[in-house]
Amino acid sequence: MDLALTSTFQPFSRPEYSHFRRNIPQPFFLRRQPTLPRQRVIIMAQKKAKIEGVSDELNSIASQNLDHASARRRVRSAFANVQQQLDHILFKMAPAGIRTDEWYEINSNGQEIFCKRWLPKPGVRIKGALCFCHGYGDTCTFFFEGIAKHIAASGYGVYAIDHPGFGLSEGLHGYIPSFDAVVDNVIEQYAIMKGRPEIRGLPRFIFGQSMGGAIALKALLKKPSEWDGIVLVAPMCKIAEEMTPPAPLQKVLIFLSKLMPQAKLVPQKDLADLAFRELNKKQMAPYNVISYSDQTRLKTAVELLNATKYIESEVDKVTSPMLILHGAADKVTDPRVSQFLYDNASSKDKTLKLYDGGFHCILEGEPDERILDVLNDIISWLDSRTSL
Repeated sequence: MDLALTSTFQPFSRPEYSHFRRNIPQPFFLRRQPTLPRQRVIIMAQKKAKIEGVSDELNSIASQNLDHASARRRVRSAFANVQQQLDHILFKMAPAGIRTDEWYEINSNGQEIFCKRWLPKPGVRIKGALCFCHGYGDTCTFFFEGIAKHIAASGYGVYAIDHPGFGLSEGLHGYIPSFDAVVDNVIEQYAIMKGRPEIRGLPRFIFGQSMGGAIALKALLKKPSEWDGIVLVAPMCKIAEEMTPPAPLQKVLIFLSKLMPQAKLVPQKDLADLAFRELNKKQMAPYNVISYSDQTRLKTAVELLNATKYIESEVDKVTSPMLILHGAADKVTDPRVSQFLYDNASSKDKTLKLYDGGFHCILEGEPDERILDVLNDIISWLDSRTSL
């Protein structure tokens, strides 16, 4: 689960932005800081709230600085069993017998990239491959574990990576110096995975959620022949006009991102109330202990804004079979944006499904019946486009 781009930019289109500027000393906007290297100029990280229901020792582990992958890996290891025991349908009803593997690949930039796969239990024939792109701040080792197991149980090899700077992959936490580099890493890693013997020659689909939808779309636009279709859940592919920062502010963001790209300066509200419809499921979100929840880094914000502008201008070039799923009451990524994508894509085979009353996290934060409906809609769509 991620809070996507609208949470990053929403405050700038509202009056509270003026309050935000008044609380920053003027010299911070007007000149470089003379005593610190440019890349070290940051806003203090938010203090993490205590996670209810776990020991003080685990809370101490979770509260450490997660800028580097080594720390995130230690925290994930400490919480792995706790996460799997949560009272959530994705974990409680996870199918048995699913084969899983985890490993690291060194990408072309020399970074260790966390990779994982889920395969059906032995004896179940694999119909195709589904390759996942997670959203902003997220990882493929929390809620997606349950999602992947459900899809794998229906006869699919499910593959996932953590993007550089997120989850268990190397890189400064929450930092996207280049959106294209994230997309190129997806293309590179999944090219390797698609060569694995268990799925070689089978239909292959790319699956993106929220910001991961923008990554998947751009990967598809760069290499359309590499995929047999795309699945998008609450995709971030266009910012609604009322959420777009005014042009002068965009120039300020771009200017500051060049001076201090890693700075945690862009305010971000806690939109968990808007992302999870069910309270008990929202209360499980803090257990995603290696997610990035601090203020958005300046360069990251600019890269995400530019990515959506590019995708908005290129959606008519999308020709692959496409399934778009979105909560109709989503206030994090606008369902009208999914309608825009559906209306403007050139795909002959395209499906848009809006879930009445659904919030942003339709695979994680909805009533159990809705979560199962969304999973079944994905599996049914895949089944109708694969043949044994």
